[in-house]
Amino acid sequence: MPDAAEPGTAAARDAAEERAALSRPPVDPDLTCAYGGHPDQVIDLYAPRGAVGAGGPAPVVAVLHGGAWRAPYDRRHVSPFAGFLAGRGFAVASVEYRRGTEGTAGGDPVAGRWPDTFDDVAAALDALPALVREHLPAADPRRTVLTGHSAGAHLALWAAARHVLPADAPWRTDRPAPLRGVVALAPIADFEVASKLGVCGGAVGQLLGGEALFERRRPSADPALLLPTGIATTLVQGRADVVVPQAVAEAYADAAARAGEVVGVTLLEDVGHFPLIDPAADACAVVAEEIAQLAW
Repeated sequence: MPDAAEPGTAAARDAAEERAALSRPPVDPDLTCAYGGHPDQVIDLYAPRGAVGAGGPAPVVAVLHGGAWRAPYDRRHVSPFAGFLAGRGFAVASVEYRRGTEGTAGGDPVAGRWPDTFDDVAAALDALPALVREHLPAADPRRTVLTGHSAGAHLALWAAARHVLPADAPWRTDRPAPLRGVVALAPIADFEVASKLGVCGGAVGQLLGGEALFERRRPSADPALLLPTGIATTLVQGRADVVVPQAVAEAYADAAARAGEVVGVTLLEDVGHFPLIDPAADACAVVAEEIAQLAW
């Protein structure tokens, strides 16, 4: 593994990109709404602040933050990204959800809660259209694009596939989600490949409850097994990403192709994991364009 302290290494660049992205001042939402009784069951709403597309009501971008499904990483770290999208003319809904406990596993906070993390994402997106109609009158919930970063991109792909979940899955819906599409940023999109690569310190295994439960729970949680969705999907991936390597996104795209579905893949040269959500990075502008293409 490269020495993170050595200038010029992939790890050193990733660390610098992470510091840059996470050092942006938080952007406060216009309103925070609850979709449940737990303190983490909230959605930050940002009204559109610019002009996008052909005019009329603004499309909605629902954002699911990353952070390996672990408690220290909440929606505040993507608030500059949410504010950036609002400045591009989108109405933005940044979803919080329950993450792992503060206990440790191998020295790191535990990744995710089963089934709470999935319960929350499903409930938030089910509640979102009514919340938008009530609180964002300049927005059109019928033009909603779902995006997420890293672990949040996993949840975005999963949420768009609830209608193809196993019949006994509690989150299964009887029809596809009313989405214009999904833009998944550096997604943890194939659990088998991510697990083999040790992505985020084994976070995938922790999310599913450990090795004993991995194969039992994977059919209800792994986007690579929930295809085809019939929903337009684009993956945006930095080729220099050492946090969630390109191989994970490619495995999902390959699985989609085998299922008869075409998934767009936008690969960005010399881009790592964090510039995708950093408003100061060129990659973030690319993300906004990918969202706009689906929204309009």
